[in-house]
Amino acid sequence: MIQILDTIVSMDLLEESFICDLPVCKGICCVEGESGAPVEDEEVALLEEALPAVWDYLSPQAQEVIKKQGVVYLDEDGEFVTSIVEGEDCVFTCYDENGYCQCAIEKACREGKTNFYKPISCHLYPVRVANYRGFRAVNYHCRQVCRAAVQLGEKNGVKVFRFLKEPLIRKFGEEWYRHLENVEREINRF
Repeated sequence: MIQILDTIVSMDLLEESFICDLPVCKGICCVEGESGAPVEDEEVALLEEALPAVWDYLSPQAQEVIKKQGVVYLDEDGEFVTSIVEGEDCVFTCYDENGYCQCAIEKACREGKTNFYKPISCHLYPVRVANYRGFRAVNYHCRQVCRAAVQLGEKNGVKVFRFLKEPLIRKFGEEWYRHLENVEREINRF
């Protein structure tokens, strides 16, 4: 673990390899899990604002879930997470012609229909952030469904933090990311 500003960062971000391999996994990380994706408090309103832009991409089942309980719910830890359909798909999933699971919010953003890209927890995956009194823990959370991503990252020599540069900067800022790069340079000197 290393400290960068107010975060404690797992060395796995610097040591482990990762590149999403969508043709292999088909976006299963948006389907499998114990609950929906973590959502920060301020993101709830952003999800609700983006809803009209994504509505037609959502399955009828997802639309029904949203009508009944909204875009998020409180999980057993009292944290907001995206609503899910029948214990599996995030309500914001949609599928392309190849059967790949995609984020309807990201799709709408890329098409210029909304300015909200997607929840930061989704953008950061497989990195998870936990808030504690006085600091935030930044951890690598690799599941078996991401094994192909690990293999592709190893093949291409891409570390987790390099693959996730954009979302890490989105979450923590440029200065934080520069500190992380400096730590990597120091480690590689030895």
